[in-house]
Amino acid sequence: MKEDRMKLLNQRIINKYTDKKIVIGHGNLNSSIMLIGEAPGSKEVEIGKPFVGQAGKHFEEFLQVLNIKRQDVYITNAVKFRPTKMNPKTGRLSNRTPTSREIDEFREYIDEEVSIVNPKIIVTLGNMPLKSIYRKNLKIGNVHGKLMEVEIRGIKYKVFPLYHPAAVIYRNELKDVYMADLRNLKKEIN
Repeated sequence: MKEDRMKLLNQRIINKYTDKKIVIGHGNLNSSIMLIGEAPGSKEVEIGKPFVGQAGKHFEEFLQVLNIKRQDVYITNAVKFRPTKMNPKTGRLSNRTPTSREIDEFREYIDEEVSIVNPKIIVTLGNMPLKSIYRKNLKIGNVHGKLMEVEIRGIKYKVFPLYHPAAVIYRNELKDVYMADLRNLKKEIN
């Protein structure tokens, strides 16, 4: 049942965005933990799975701290294609933050994914996934590491916002905060 619903949802997304390379959610549809990232990067588009690029290395550390395996969670992104911009220095495409419009376009799909997986806890990774499920401009710096709640399609879900694993790459001072937040999340899921 869940598999059929997810296949239909993914096909709707692929059919709507025929001009984009779509990276659909991946993992255990019966997981009690659902992770929502921002958007795929170039490596994710190439391989077709979320969190396999540079941030994926930090994501593996994240899973180790929580003592869970990748196949035991469901992972998706707030936006299913890679948002890009032209890098003037290199002349190549580079990642950019999804726009509010892009987040809004995918909100219905995220709600449906949450409904299908029906996790005990949703872990948002960064500002954009937080914005995606709350429909308002919450800032990760204000709410990271705090257990919250959201209602999606009439059902209340626990939400645990975290900084995006890539944030630690660019802001080394977040490492200790991030690890402390992970330890708090571990308490919530155990």
